Amino acid sequence: MPRPAKPDERLARLRRLVAEFPRTSGVYIMKDASGREIYVGKAKDLRARVRQYFDAGRLDGKTSALMNQAAEIETLDTPSEVEALLLESRLIKDLQPKYNVSLKGTSYPLVEVTWGESFPRVMITRDRSNRASHYHGPFVDATGLRAALALLRRVFRFCTAPGAVEEHPRRPVRPCLDHHVGLCSGACAGLVPRDEYRAMIRRFEELLEGRGRARVEAEIRNRMEAAARELRFEEAARLRDELRAVESLALRGGLDSPQPPEMPRFDPAEALAELARVLELPAPPARIEGLDLANLSGREGAGSIVTFLDGRPAKGFYRRYRIKAAPTDDDYAMMREVVGRRCRRLAEQPAFGHRLSAIGTAVVPKAESRKPKAPRHAEVAGGPDLLLLDGGAGHLAAALEALKRGPAAGRPKAVCALSKGDETIHLPDGGALHLPRTNPGLKLLQHIRDEAHRFAGQYHRKLRDKALLPEDP
Repeated sequence: MPRPAKPDERLARLRRLVAEFPRTSGVYIMKDASGREIYVGKAKDLRARVRQYFDAGRLDGKTSALMNQAAEIETLDTPSEVEALLLESRLIKDLQPKYNVSLKGTSYPLVEVTWGESFPRVMITRDRSNRASHYHGPFVDATGLRAALALLRRVFRFCTAPGAVEEHPRRPVRPCLDHHVGLCSGACAGLVPRDEYRAMIRRFEELLEGRGRARVEAEIRNRMEAAARELRFEEAARLRDELRAVESLALRGGLDSPQPPEMPRFDPAEALAELARVLELPAPPARIEGLDLANLSGREGAGSIVTFLDGRPAKGFYRRYRIKAAPTDDDYAMMREVVGRRCRRLAEQPAFGHRLSAIGTAVVPKAESRKPKAPRHAEVAGGPDLLLLDGGAGHLAAALEALKRGPAAGRPKAVCALSKGDETIHLPDGGALHLPRTNPGLKLLQHIRDEAHRFAGQYHRKLRDKALLPEDP
């Protein structure tokens, strides 16, 4: 009988294993020495997320106990973060891992589908009392669940209004506002047949049960082709749009909210001084630009630039870029294009905005306004004090290559990249910084990175929605 591995040997072996994990979304399963599943979790980046378990200084008591028993870690890739969330819930319910929060009570949210009604509604609830309903979950991540349902509703357009929808209303009913913004099929106004609506809800439940997007796509495609053969063109067009929307679940950005993140609670001046110290800058960076990219399975590539002045967002200087030349399935090529275009643009600007206000906007004549705003198409001349990239060492290398070819007048004074998950700061000389999560400089970089991510995703969704507009059958 082989002897049990010593703790150091066990952890060293697991670290080597984790180093080979994919950088994709998915679910990870931790097992003890007997092969029993003891924990299930989800991640946007599997390798970065699981690596955090080996930083003993940041683990609480429960997580330390988990790592003392973990002997094996397996992963299951998913095409999107939404599917990772749904698969995690399914596995927790099936495996009942020891170290997951107990899900037997009613304190965690469920998804309820009201099958007792002609047109089933979809709701988040904590009550299982309706026997006619189907319940999915529980879900540990309530915020992620709400974000996932908001995204899935754009795909399946299910009804959420209180009160049952009548199959044959006694008087004409005007469609709800959600119908006019593409979030509801209009079941309340009789705009979709009962059988068709219920079939759509069944496909939605298959996704909730973690059965995979490919299976749902195949069913929709078969129904669409059958409707087209039978000359039911309106139904075929609706199924075509549903198929495209299901495919869009692989959208980069995942469960992040489209709303702007709140300003973190830290002193901007302190954060800027800390950045000057850790990045070895000659002075606190008064102007920082953040850059991020977004695409959908290699389509509708987009980039964003957000500008922070004196540590605060200056939205008058935000810029967005539609990828024109680079392959949109190549992040590094897109990074080179956006950085190159930005560098050339800044080099061409006249000397505008020569001084900055404390509220983070370019100052035009003092007496004009107590809260001055930048002109719509104005730029601050010259490169920023710091350019922050959302990504790792590869993204940084691609940006440096573009800057080397660009005009000197538009180059930033300093550049770094911030990777998600492990929050590593990558430097141009190949070095890396790992700052405590409480560091104000890191908090500011995270806020800029998240704002750039939000702004890029917002523009990408606009491009995606244009591409998915219904076409004449």
